[in-house]
Amino acid sequence: MQRENLLVINPGSTSTKVAVFRNGQNIVQKNLIHSSDDLAKFDKVTDQFEYREQMILDWLAEENIDVKSLAAVVGRGGLLRPMPSGTYTVTDVMIEDLKIGIQGEHASNLGGIIAKGIADGQGIPSYIVDPVAVDEFPDIARISGLPELPRKSLVHALNVRAVGRKAAKDMGKDFSEVNFIIAHLGGGITISPVEKGKIVDGNNANEGGPFSPERAGSLPVGEFMRLCYSGKYTQAEMKKMIVGKAGLVGYLGTNDARDVEKMIQNGDKKAEFIYDAMAYQIAKEIGAVATVLKGKVDAVILTGGVAYSKLICEKISRRVQFIAPFKVYPGEDEMLALAEGAQRVLSGEEKAKIYENEVK
Repeated sequence: MQRENLLVINPGSTSTKVAVFRNGQNIVQKNLIHSSDDLAKFDKVTDQFEYREQMILDWLAEENIDVKSLAAVVGRGGLLRPMPSGTYTVTDVMIEDLKIGIQGEHASNLGGIIAKGIADGQGIPSYIVDPVAVDEFPDIARISGLPELPRKSLVHALNVRAVGRKAAKDMGKDFSEVNFIIAHLGGGITISPVEKGKIVDGNNANEGGPFSPERAGSLPVGEFMRLCYSGKYTQAEMKKMIVGKAGLVGYLGTNDARDVEKMIQNGDKKAEFIYDAMAYQIAKEIGAVATVLKGKVDAVILTGGVAYSKLICEKISRRVQFIAPFKVYPGEDEMLALAEGAQRVLSGEEKAKIYENEVK
């Protein structure tokens, strides 16, 4: 049997997205749902490995896709050690770091574990692509102002790099030749200056940058500290306040930009003002990171789910179009980005990196 299929695995907290690609085309995809009762049986996220793997194998059987037709398996990269971007072969050392949660426990840690589990059984390669742990910051970008709290690289690396490649190709250039500012607008917002293909700075969406549909972004640190010690809130409540109950949720009670736009259409002046403020903060952060690239910017790019909003894009464009040409690539296709990363290695366009040789 000819091995021409590529299995893509993207685990989330309560589901696992799976797809099979053939000749660069997504031929079948499904979101496998995991009930809270099923997940409650496991102490750690990575303990779900065999349970989720079997669901994927059962799905392949339902779709009449023989595992012997797989050329490789690629999974979403997890919270590994800080590492350069690229496509990585899943190694035993990587598996150990995923299992212990070297930078934290998260469902994405299962991506590499499941990929290797299925691939090893068939004697084929397994990969991960551009995990959240991608870190290409120069040392100067790590300084925060407080020695005990260095800045860390935690950005939407997979989508940022996929969109950067696409935009560079549309411009007739190679990704390694251009400088972009890429704003990922989702439930969280990251603004990343990308220099010659490397993400050289960017805000952690949970801790800084613009406020977003459900996150607070940068806050007045003194006032926030006093709020933490006011005795009114637990640590868990404070965490939920800044990630989950902040941003559009905090001001307007919704994390859906479409709802906000309906409010604006119905004459809600507060909604219009808050939406303007979010666009203002995004634009301000774009302007700030233009200094990282010393003003040499080939394009300012918006991506992510909120970038489907023409209104927010117009508001941002008015403030930043003087910097560089303005482009919009709405949404995010993580399954395609994972498939493309693996395919670049399978076709010989890139060489797979080895985790233990690259980590810092």
